[in-house]
Amino acid sequence: MKAMVLAAGKGTRLFPLTGEVPKPMAPVVDRPIIEHIFELLAAHGIEEIHANVFYLADALLAEYGERSEIRGMEVNLSREERLLGTAGGVKRLSEHFDGTFVVISGDALTDVDISEMVAFHREKGALATIALRRVYDTSEFGVVELDEEANILGFQEKPDPQDAISTLANTGIYVFEPEALDYIPQDEFFDFAKDVFPLFLEKGERFVGYQGDFYWSDIGTLAAYRQAHYDALSGRVKVRVPGEKRNGSVWVGEDAMIHPSVNFEGYVVVGSEAVIGRDVTLEGDVTIGRDCWIRKNATLKSTILLPGASVGEGAYLEDCIVGHGYDVRAGEIIRGGALIRNPN
Repeated sequence: MKAMVLAAGKGTRLFPLTGEVPKPMAPVVDRPIIEHIFELLAAHGIEEIHANVFYLADALLAEYGERSEIRGMEVNLSREERLLGTAGGVKRLSEHFDGTFVVISGDALTDVDISEMVAFHREKGALATIALRRVYDTSEFGVVELDEEANILGFQEKPDPQDAISTLANTGIYVFEPEALDYIPQDEFFDFAKDVFPLFLEKGERFVGYQGDFYWSDIGTLAAYRQAHYDALSGRVKVRVPGEKRNGSVWVGEDAMIHPSVNFEGYVVVGSEAVIGRDVTLEGDVTIGRDCWIRKNATLKSTILLPGASVGEGAYLEDCIVGHGYDVRAGEIIRGGALIRNPN
């Protein structure tokens, strides 16, 4: 089976982090979000995937190339010359999808059971299936109304909670038959939720909603980005945390150097080749990316360091996101926010 991973968007709500990297490349526990998605698809037997790239496309192409292999799965990246929307991006690569296929966002974190969802889709004899999750605040999501047979009856885009037809959110995870692509014009900007799905309803197509017990976060804010790290470290979302697991709650990457006096008090990931100096305290859920350097007597509480960042002697960071290659000066005290060198 094949899949399409959508990876062209800007991720503007995650700015300033997405001023320096495309959202699919934003690390969660020191691995890009999109790589967690690649591994999820490979684990469910997907043999070939195609991903469209546009915003800061060079970062994705530098990491994975136009063609690579992950866990035996063929990964193909294709640059869009202009944004075509979620559906238009799939239509541009439609020659690759000649059987049942999966579409999934490359910038959201999930452990959805792809195999179970595909089986549900086939059992229902559907043209299209959407994975749905309950949400508290419908104003941030498109929501879907179902009947008792899981048929989709209608949509609302980001309704006020008091006006919402349901609390079932569209997760952007789909299973399609190739005939669904006939509803999408070639070389035009077209969106699944706004343009394609209303056509399915209008034409009376078999169109259903899948509700499974799975984790999903669109990582739409910096707070949600921090929460995704905690969810990965605590096991709430089933993803692979890199490194050797020590003492039940600490993962250490290859060639990392950690002084014996370092104090660990929570879930911590230390990336490969990171250096942590004498009497450093790491408290709460802390992610230290590869090639980071934390100098002596520094304290990090519930903080994320992206690759190449450094923290000076005696600095104190709490609830921070420290961007790629950012240098926190000695003795600085910073609470909250994202520290980025040169956001665009």
